[in-house]
Amino acid sequence: MNSFTFWSPTKVIFGADTVKSVGQEVRAFGGTSVLVFYGMGSAERSGVLGAVTESLEAAAIKFSCVGGVQINPLVEFAQTAVDEYKGKGIDFVLGVGGGSVIDTAKAVAHGLANPDTPLWDIWTLKTELKKSLPIGAVLTIAAAGSETSMSAVLTNQELGIKRGLSTQFNRPMFAIMDPTLTYTLPPRHTACGVTDILMHTLDRYFAPDTENAVTDELAEALMRVIIKYGVIAMEKPQEYKARAELMWAGSLSHNGLMGLGQMMDFAVHQLGHTLSGKYDVPHGESLSIAWAAWARYVFEHDIARFAQYARNVWNIKNTDDKAAALEGISATEDFFRQIKMPVTLTESVGEGCKNDIDELADFCTYHKTRTIGSFKVLDVEDIKEIFRMML
Repeated sequence: MNSFTFWSPTKVIFGADTVKSVGQEVRAFGGTSVLVFYGMGSAERSGVLGAVTESLEAAAIKFSCVGGVQINPLVEFAQTAVDEYKGKGIDFVLGVGGGSVIDTAKAVAHGLANPDTPLWDIWTLKTELKKSLPIGAVLTIAAAGSETSMSAVLTNQELGIKRGLSTQFNRPMFAIMDPTLTYTLPPRHTACGVTDILMHTLDRYFAPDTENAVTDELAEALMRVIIKYGVIAMEKPQEYKARAELMWAGSLSHNGLMGLGQMMDFAVHQLGHTLSGKYDVPHGESLSIAWAAWARYVFEHDIARFAQYARNVWNIKNTDDKAAALEGISATEDFFRQIKMPVTLTESVGEGCKNDIDELADFCTYHKTRTIGSFKVLDVEDIKEIFRMML
């Protein structure tokens, strides 16, 4: 096990009706004037936004609300919000929604604390982020894990590029997690969320240094839970236990715990970000498309690891490591199909993508300036082949 530092400071308030405490939590963390972000209207229709604003009012906290955050959140949207609200005394930013909304809240918090720096300069590491405003989250979908993670992702619409930023300034002060808020999610959103949760653990599990019994056992148990309750949530969307297990799994999968003591791979996320940036594919769908192609391309680099995954997560009984590894990959792909997720690029965006392989590989490698992955380091030619295998 490698040395590590684990720091996950977000206060979690979990359970039904916990949204009523948002005002007191904002105040406890020093907020007096809050900028509230939400998505395309579901937070209004479901009453969640109303409950949030009512709680803020009860705590005598000033607030402004900004809606319209889309999936694959845009840096242009976040920059517009920064430009509109800088200098207006905002001292706390709150995201009411899923990963896209919370990531937007994170970006705007950074921008308001650094109003003279373009957000894309922060996102592309041209400017080092040294300060931000405090952030809070009211979670409405189990998926990205942004509510407790140090990560945030934005898409530059003009460039067609999706980039992630990892910094401890992305850690929310608190996360309010009420599983009942996920009851009315469309099935596609639930499936995308389940896929994202699973992939956050898989991208840590397949690493080059995996002599970590505790980390492995935790990750394998978490993946079994995600698979079991992902299917149940798709079949019974208002079953509290399934929604609760998935919501907590989403946070544990991406708060850093699942990869302690080893490197992370995240090649599948990088491949997926490329697809989302190019085609505006929902994040979860980009991952279900990319994973099996990646796995079949790299599994011989460490067949034993894939065999362990197959046996401990999928209960594959085959005693031959290579055969077990391939069965585990197929079982994962079948699971994605079971929850109605695409597993090829053509079924998601059509036949025209067959002409885009070189462009996709160029975007993924930042114009041939980087490799991706650590389980097996992938260069531009490897990436081209994986994109071909997605077709």
